[in-house]
Amino acid sequence: VRLVESGGGLVQAGASLRLSCVASGMITSVFNPNDWGWYRQTPGKQRELVASVAGPRSTSYTDSVEGRFTISRDNARKRIYLQMDNLRPEDTAVYYCNTLKQDLPWGQGTQVTVSG
Repeated sequence: VRLVESGGGLVQAGASLRLSCVASGMITSVFNPNDWGWYRQTPGKQRELVASVAGPRSTSYTDSVEGRFTISRDNARKRIYLQMDNLRPEDTAVYYCNTLKQDLPWGQGTQVTVSG
């Protein structure tokens, strides 16, 4: 199984981005029962969980992104999405997806850079 993230970029504050993650090589019967999350990491800091989706629609967010980010999943396509609106410079990081158990090899991530 390989996690492949995409959709990052360089944007100005207030802009939006939509990140996508595909669990390549994972069959749907394994993908579907898992709870998934989007994580981010900046240099010198630990990777942090910013959004999670449990089951089809139960979502949770860290306080700093609540109301601005929306996580969703497409089980048929084995994809996890993160819609990020009203981006701020402090959202600058490399973004990763993984299960909430973090039991899959980490992908390469996708860089999000927000200029002020």
